[in-house]
Amino acid sequence: MRKHIKTTEAIFPMPVLMVATYNEDGTVDVMNAAWGTMLERDHVILNLTETHKTVKNIKARKAFTVSIADAAHMTEADYFGVVSGNNTPDKFAKSGLTAQKSALVDAPIITEFPICMECEFIQYQDGEYGCGVIGKVVNTTADESVLEGDRVDIEKVSAIAFDPYTHGYYKVTQRVGNAFQDGLALK
Repeated sequence: MRKHIKTTEAIFPMPVLMVATYNEDGTVDVMNAAWGTMLERDHVILNLTETHKTVKNIKARKAFTVSIADAAHMTEADYFGVVSGNNTPDKFAKSGLTAQKSALVDAPIITEFPICMECEFIQYQDGEYGCGVIGKVVNTTADESVLEGDRVDIEKVSAIAFDPYTHGYYKVTQRVGNAFQDGLALK
């Protein structure tokens, strides 16, 4: 028997994405965004409202980075979600993390997060059923510690996912199958 539950934001896992920009004064701003995904192969979409300091920065700088949060930095990732850059302009400095400037876009790369996509701002969409920042991925980097040869080993990334049912974070680490291959057994 099935039972009704109260949540409507019930897709799991939701990524824990760190969206980084520069403020007007050149300091680093980072926010935690669980509502984001690939729009197509080289474009991301982030469901963010214009009230976020990060969105204002993206529009002004025409660039941003998206990093995948990992278990080792879960506390900092959560901090970036509970503290607003509108009210705490030095929140990145308080995190203790470090950043380097992207060579390709006007946005910072947070060095502690293992995977980072550098994005050019394409447009902001606002409508009845959502809003979002759309960006073109111009480069993706990965820390050597998460690579197996020239490929990312997602088990080494130790990415975290947001659980909308209980507001928890879960580590995504174990491979359980092969996409576009295991299902062929049922053909």
